[in-house]
Amino acid sequence: MESVKRRTLASQVIEQIIGLLMNGQLKAGDKLPSEMELMDMMYVSRPVLREALSSLETLGVIHRKTKEGTFFSNKVGSEPYRIMLALSVGDIDTIIETRLSQELGLVSLAAEKMSELELKRLEETIEIMEAADGDYSETDREFHRIIAHSASNSITEGIIDPLLNMYDKTLENIALVDRNKSKTLQQHKDIYQALRNRDPIEAHASMYRHLDHARNRLIRPITKKENTEREDE
Repeated sequence: MESVKRRTLASQVIEQIIGLLMNGQLKAGDKLPSEMELMDMMYVSRPVLREALSSLETLGVIHRKTKEGTFFSNKVGSEPYRIMLALSVGDIDTIIETRLSQELGLVSLAAEKMSELELKRLEETIEIMEAADGDYSETDREFHRIIAHSASNSITEGIIDPLLNMYDKTLENIALVDRNKSKTLQQHKDIYQALRNRDPIEAHASMYRHLDHARNRLIRPITKKENTEREDE
């Protein structure tokens, strides 16, 4: 009962600390009050407070600096999303739909915001993929990462890396011989050209065609496997 009570109190403390951000008392990057001040503010013991702070640190909401104190993070990190996505392992439809919803918006923003340097880096990933002999998954992921980060949005930056990592795990269901490299390359080139032309509508359409193609490639072998397993029963 004592353990349950402490966890419940720690959850309440987490909500109160987050409340400091929500009500504007503190903002991202600000230093939190000392442990003693927080204990007095929230009427909790040191063990309860430290349990709450440890949870927030694990989630990347706060970070501690030796001899300086505890600070709110400057922007959203990837850890909360990584944990959330871990709960969806195996739910391929949900992962694909999440990627679609994120990247279609991001590529539209990228058409407006992408710098010349980022466009150059994007072009280089296409050249590397074209020259690759074998698995080009990492370069493919870098292509999408550059687009996502060029949107210059700290919230979406936090989700894109764990989302792409999770998606790559699902790609393990597709043998390299079943991947259409030439089609994937052409789709990347189409996306790049739309971004080069600063055309958000065509960038959106090109990204949709690419991700829909990837979705079909991913679902087809899984459906085939499930049908085979049912036939064997």
